[in-house]
Amino acid sequence: MFPFLGRKPFLNDLIPSNHVDIHSHLLPGIDDGAKTIEDSVDLISGMQALGIDQFITTPHVMTSVWENTRAAIETNYNSTKDQLAAKKPNTQLSVAAEYLMDGTFLELMHKEPLLTLKDNYVLVEMSYLSAPIQLYDIIFEIQLEGYKPVLAHPERYLFYHQNTREFHKLKQQGCLFQLNLLAVVGYYGANVAVAAETILKKGMYDFVGTDVHHQNHLKGLSQRIKTKGIENLKEAFSNNQIFRK
Repeated sequence: MFPFLGRKPFLNDLIPSNHVDIHSHLLPGIDDGAKTIEDSVDLISGMQALGIDQFITTPHVMTSVWENTRAAIETNYNSTKDQLAAKKPNTQLSVAAEYLMDGTFLELMHKEPLLTLKDNYVLVEMSYLSAPIQLYDIIFEIQLEGYKPVLAHPERYLFYHQNTREFHKLKQQGCLFQLNLLAVVGYYGANVAVAAETILKKGMYDFVGTDVHHQNHLKGLSQRIKTKGIENLKEAFSNNQIFRK
């Protein structure tokens, strides 16, 4: 009689009005995110309309793909901040990085301080093809250096979809998990949505991120949620407040 009862909410309705986004690609021309400052302004404006009022943008650091050094990222960030002051005043934008855990990552980490989300929280990712052979050694080394690893979008690593015990192992080894919000609306496909739901229902996500690169991602944040575990999703949203600056 009431077919609308029990329908899942739209994702944008769950975004708090003072949300801190900890994963995005808003710096222009530095990776596969925003290409121009106009792109940056448009993405920031759209995200603000959804309730996000603070942004920690995280350009890729990926050997042989996006060879971004700390100095190059900070230079781009400072230039972007200056341009935003004129084009989009009062934007609360800070910068970190999304580090690929590959064969050169440890060398980089020992060479220079990493760009962190806040304090010692560092955003890391893996290749979508396979986990690094020495993954757990890398995670140990990250913590030995005093950092807390925040693993970006664990639900997107297809090689774990049939071996979800690895999620538990990663948590036991000290990894924090960041959900890509687009996963819960099915943006990346059904298999990724199922993996996200599995992790959500187990209460293993610590934080959320938009991972916005372009307008299609922005539009996806207003779609209806397709997964269960909404209460745990709300908790992960609230946890992002620890990154407020």
